[in-house]
Order: sequence, then C-alpha cells, then structure tokens
Amino acid sequence: MKPFVAYGALAEQIISPMKEIVSTGEIVIPNPYNPSNPSIFRDWRAHGAVTMREAIAFSSNVYFYTIGGGFGDQSGLGITKMNKYFHLFGLGSTTGINLATEQAGVVPSPAWKLKTFDDEWRLGDTYFTAIGQYGFQTTPLQMLRAYAALANGGKLLTPHVIKGEQSEIVDLKLNPAYLKIIHEGMRKTVNYPGGTARGLERTDVAVAAKSGTAEVGAGNAYVNSWAAGYWPYEEPEYAFILMMDKAPRSNALGATRIMGQVVEWMSVNRPEYLGITSTSAQVTP
Repeated sequence: MKPFVAYGALAEQIISPMKEIVSTGEIVIPNPYNPSNPSIFRDWRAHGAVTMREAIAFSSNVYFYTIGGGFGDQSGLGITKMNKYFHLFGLGSTTGINLATEQAGVVPSPAWKLKTFDDEWRLGDTYFTAIGQYGFQTTPLQMLRAYAALANGGKLLTPHVIKGEQSEIVDLKLNPAYLKIIHEGMRKTVNYPGGTARGLERTDVAVAAKSGTAEVGAGNAYVNSWAAGYWPYEEPEYAFILMMDKAPRSNALGATRIMGQVVEWMSVNRPEYLGITSTSAQVTP
C-alpha cells in the first residue's frame, strides 16, 4: 500500500519527496491518561534518515506512519484523504472481471470501524492503515490492477480472461512527475543496497518492485508475503503480483525471492516476455 500513500502525499503536497524523516525504529505517542504507558508504533528496523524514494525501497513503517497520520512537525494525509487515493486505484471495489466469486475487499475507514466494532477511529488506526495493516482486505487481482496503473501512467484497466478482448480504460489523470518519484523508489527497492526486493535484480531486464508483509491469524501468527511490480522499468509492459498465503512468521522464504525465481525461469523458457533473446538470458547459479 505504501506507494499509493506516497502518491497521495505528493498529490496533496504535504511533503517534499526530498524531505528526510528519521526512523529510529519506532514512533512513541504519549498517553495523557497514563504517561507510563505510551502507544508505540514500530518499524521493522531503524532505517535512519530516509527520503520518499528510500522509504519505498526500505519499506519504512515510520516514514509512512508519519505521512499518513502526521508526527512532530510533519502533517499527515489523514484517513479521509488516504481512502480517497486507495479507492482511486480501485482498492475496496471489484475490478469488473467476469468472475462470479470476485470480492470487493475492505479499505478501513471510521465508518467501517464503527459498523464493524462499534468503536471510534483513533490515530493508531490511521498509522496502521498507512502501511496496509489493520482491517485491509484486498485480492491479488485488485493489487495487480493498481500496480499496472502505477506503471502505465495512470490507466486503470478492467481485467479480462478472453484472448483478443480489449480492456475498458479509466484515465486516473495522475501527475507524471509524482509517478516518476514512485517509480524511482520502486526501482531502488530492487537495485539499491538495503532494498527489500533485491532478489529481483537482474542484468537482462530492469524490474521495479515493492515487497509486502501482511500479518494474519490469531495473534498475527502468520504472514501473507507479497511481491508486486512491473517490467521493464524504462518502458513498462507487464505488471505482476505474487502472493504467498499464510506462511509462519518464522518463514524466511519471501515472495520477492520466489518471484525472482519465476523471472529466472522466464528468462530461459519464455524470454520474449522479458524482451530478451534466449542467447542473452541471464543464468543465475
């Protein structure tokens, strides 16, 4: 979800993409009713000072908590504007594909929380929503469509399964300069030291990507591991999603590593999809 929050923050002009936000590994929100028990929102590691591109590459929770809900001197999008951009990219609604079992999913909001839990919305809910946690439910097809729109300049397509059929297109009228920043961050995710999708770095095709880890199950005992992105980076032709369902938290085999193996297989067996010839395919030991 982080690239969509990043685009919203740029579109609403709440932050410069070059502004650095420091992740010490957590955000601490004082508790006025019980000062000894503050609310702590953790990053998956301390990233130090990061700009937007690096925050996408490193998947910094603290950066996106901050631009999502605000912290210190940095204002945030807030839940209403975040929802605006999630829905703009087609999340929380069906894609229009002709499949009877397609689900709309859930984009968390104050109205959804009140209806579901009979409880009011809090800052922590905004923080978690900004990193794609809390009540989010989305399908791989929704995410594929959304990432395709990021890649293709803002065209939201209606997917289909009939050969030769043309997709219906909705022009989201996205800002190319803002998209370029998101693209550069997603490329850094693959080719920058510390990027979370290094398993997709290749010499024969440039891939832009984003990793994702969704906590699921009682006590967050499991994770869904995601890889999303597109190639070629310079002139995108294909978007992809790979989702590994309900892996143990201890699982070390993430979706970006598996997607790297998929692309490697393609380089040998279907090189035309990577825009390469079989004689120039990269062979990874």
